[in-house]
Amino acid sequence: MYGIFHFMSEVIASPVFSGQPRSLSSRGTVVLEAIKHAILTGALPPGRQLVETELAQQLGVSKTPVREALKTLAGAGLVTMSEYKGATVRTVDDALMEWVYDLRLLLEPEALTRTVERGADLSPAAEALGRADAAADRADRSLANRDFHRALYAGCGNPLLVSTLDSLRDQTALISAAAWSRVPTWEEEAAEHREILAAAQEGTAAEAAGLLRAHVCRFVERVRESGGL
Repeated sequence: MYGIFHFMSEVIASPVFSGQPRSLSSRGTVVLEAIKHAILTGALPPGRQLVETELAQQLGVSKTPVREALKTLAGAGLVTMSEYKGATVRTVDDALMEWVYDLRLLLEPEALTRTVERGADLSPAAEALGRADAAADRADRSLANRDFHRALYAGCGNPLLVSTLDSLRDQTALISAAAWSRVPTWEEEAAEHREILAAAQEGTAAEAAGLLRAHVCRFVERVRESGGL
């Protein structure tokens, strides 16, 4: 399993693994992010079985934080749990993309409209764009893009709407990473992001929502044109 966690040297060098006192929750967070990063880079590909003992050995921890991380990732839609097969990386297909993006298309433009109309702070969206531009790999880029979209709807004023969209974030990141492994379209998407943010910052809610709707549709169209996931 060598190479699965390409940033393991940084993880092991962190205080969590250096023998310094640190809470279990902090250790668990590092393990969770390590596994998530490996999934989103494709180092742990769709369908790969996730064996607790092997992951724990790679990360230099006990099985407990690994087990908890896998449960969390299952709840986020990145991992599937089976009584017979155990944990595996979720398989990404066109059906999953259609379901996730259909729901986003129904909810996200409306949430952005409300965010703009309420005059909510959009600076986190600009910050996320910067991180996406500077991303070292498609996992970091996908997570930054996820944060960008959240910044557009987080200020909508409806916590239930926010939590519903939040539940799609990791699956969206997984789908994006899978699509980019086939056709790297992040530059086009980044340009679309900048247009959406500019309209939102200008306070033109309808235009911003329209650009966002077109952006979501274009992603699905590009994936279909490339032959699907």
